[in-house]
Amino acid sequence: MSESEKTKVKDLKPGMENVNVDVRVVESLGVRSINTKAGVRTLGEYIVGDDSGKVKLVAWGSKAGSLNAGEAVSIKNAWVTQFKGEVQLNVGSKSSVEQIPDTNVPQTENIPNETPKAEPSVETSRPPRRGFQRGGRGRRRSSW
Repeated sequence: MSESEKTKVKDLKPGMENVNVDVRVVESLGVRSINTKAGVRTLGEYIVGDDSGKVKLVAWGSKAGSLNAGEAVSIKNAWVTQFKGEVQLNVGSKSSVEQIPDTNVPQTENIPNETPKAEPSVETSRPPRRGFQRGGRGRRRSSW
């Protein structure tokens, strides 16, 4: 997808990368820290939308507290995941978020409540769990 191509919120699907959207921040859900395998990570959660619908935006790291309700922003190089059955748009260190003219996206009250639909069996936020494979007693010896 070229940098100038914009995706509509309703067309977001888990697994998409290098996503560019123009949206309005409808609501800020707060900033929090979570423990991951990579250590403590900071994230900010927002509801954003355009003329096609709304989606949860998760801003990771330094971008976590960077948005305010009511702002019109252009997001570049985002990616889409599915978490607990909901489609999420994600921005991180390689993404850019820039304010744009207020007239480029609809006002909050004119954004429809439609949300992108997640595939029922697809969970792209983490790899599937496998059976217990490490640890335990190791190989059993046939003779002692």
